[in-house]
Amino acid sequence: MLTSFFDLQSSASLSLQVAIAAVWVLLILLIAWLTNRFVNSDAELLRKIVHIGTGNVILFAWLLDIPASVGIAASILASAVTLLSYIFPILPAINSVGRQSLGTFFYAVSIGVLVACFWHLQQPQYAAIGILIMAWGDGLAALIGQRFGKHKYQVFGGQKSWEGSLTMAIVSYIVCSLILLFTLGNVWQTWLVSLLVALVATALEAFSFLGVDNLTVPLGSAAFAFVLIQLLS
Repeated sequence: MLTSFFDLQSSASLSLQVAIAAVWVLLILLIAWLTNRFVNSDAELLRKIVHIGTGNVILFAWLLDIPASVGIAASILASAVTLLSYIFPILPAINSVGRQSLGTFFYAVSIGVLVACFWHLQQPQYAAIGILIMAWGDGLAALIGQRFGKHKYQVFGGQKSWEGSLTMAIVSYIVCSLILLFTLGNVWQTWLVSLLVALVATALEAFSFLGVDNLTVPLGSAAFAFVLIQLLS
């Protein structure tokens, strides 16, 4: 009886955790829909609202200790939906039909991969570093670069701006340093690793053809931060 009682409590707690994360994602989608419905905004702004907002779900998964199996399953489901959305107008505010980018798909895949790896290692903070750098760094870099980027440069035919890249570097440094400050404390490794991760993330973001940066930035940032901390600790 006692075991059954605790099993019921655990199940109810997990359901509440998943519900909180699901409500957050639905809220972000609602904000995007309301923006699309009542504000005269372009499709790229809507995509970035979802891009930035959805990435923060990794914080719920980490802080609420949601099991890896839930995160992986959600990632698989999201990946399938985003693939279908390139063919059918399932997510018109996020993807344009026929849009030459797999960025949204890569984004969903990267969340699943990072959860699988770093939940297994019991180091979820590195998954958070990768996803939040992608969410906030890349999201704000794109918005700043498109609106204020006057100094352009090209990488393999893709056009970027120094203003956008600077935004990516600054935001990536802030994200990484805040998470490491929370987990490691105010030690020199926090600041050095954050600086190096920010530089690597910015370089990876520059190679953004077909949306591949939505995969390389989170995976690369998380892995690089993890390896550096192991080497410097």
